[in-house]
Amino acid sequence: MSYANFFGFAGAEMPAISVIDLALWDLLGRHTGEPVLYLLGGQTRETIWVYNSCVKTPLYADQDGFLQWPGELAQSLLAQGISAMKVWPWNQFALQLLVSAVTGPAGWSAVGPVGHDLLSEQLARGLWTVQEIRKVVGDRMQIAIEDHARWDLNWALRIARTLEPYDVMWMEDIIQPDSAQDLARLVQETRVPQSVSERLFTRHAYSRILDAGGAHIVMPDIIWTGGQSEALKIATLADTHHLPIAPHDCTGPVNLFACLQLCAATPNAMTMETVRGFCEGYYCDVVVEPVSVQGGRTVLTGFGAGLGVTLRPLFLAAAGVTRRFSA
Repeated sequence: MSYANFFGFAGAEMPAISVIDLALWDLLGRHTGEPVLYLLGGQTRETIWVYNSCVKTPLYADQDGFLQWPGELAQSLLAQGISAMKVWPWNQFALQLLVSAVTGPAGWSAVGPVGHDLLSEQLARGLWTVQEIRKVVGDRMQIAIEDHARWDLNWALRIARTLEPYDVMWMEDIIQPDSAQDLARLVQETRVPQSVSERLFTRHAYSRILDAGGAHIVMPDIIWTGGQSEALKIATLADTHHLPIAPHDCTGPVNLFACLQLCAATPNAMTMETVRGFCEGYYCDVVVEPVSVQGGRTVLTGFGAGLGVTLRPLFLAAAGVTRRFSA
């Protein structure tokens, strides 16, 4: 159940539909010679503000950083012009499963069941990450808190109230996004903005949350929620509620380019998730076009036709890569 919730409740079919939808938009763009953003409605901006999700990569030990030297990590990001970072300092204290797909040091994972207890010293230790960032760089760094839906409502409220004095950018998926009413309680009973959620599939799930007043920031994952077609409808729905979107990535370069095209075409795009170790690392091995982040923003002009991304021939020819064709 924990794995099903982590990757979205609707099973493998919706990601498959999403990928087909992206492929069709890419084909249409290549057929017309236009970037997808023009097919989605046209250019509304030339750059988008990005934030860095602090995962561990071969180039940057950002996850170790926010757990052990968060102030220095913030300084490192600011030196690259990145002024927003996402961290998950309380996941290490949640209930753990014996899984091989760990996303943290010492064997703890972001994937797991909902926690119903948190010791006072653990609450303080998680807050220490935020306190250290504020102590070292002040308000020059925006801080987003990711929670991977690891806490029940009571602890979600406790963590949120602990964070209130530190002016964080948002709290993301601190509870499972199943109940619109409980998400609305988070909005009503704390001052921390709530970001919801890459785990929701199709505009209908977002509609229930937004109608209940359960979100401040809408975070669709294009390759899970139904592709570019559904993401555009979700962005329009969010705009109808006077709210921004902040697309989810951390999943690969094709998704990132699709999200950037969506951000270029939608006036209510707030920011875009990136991972500096991916953009400077394996993305360069997979695709021809680099993702350039300068001054904390990435350029949304100059896309090629379609999604504007091309897989490298050497990557396609590499041992272990499986290619399948359909008529």
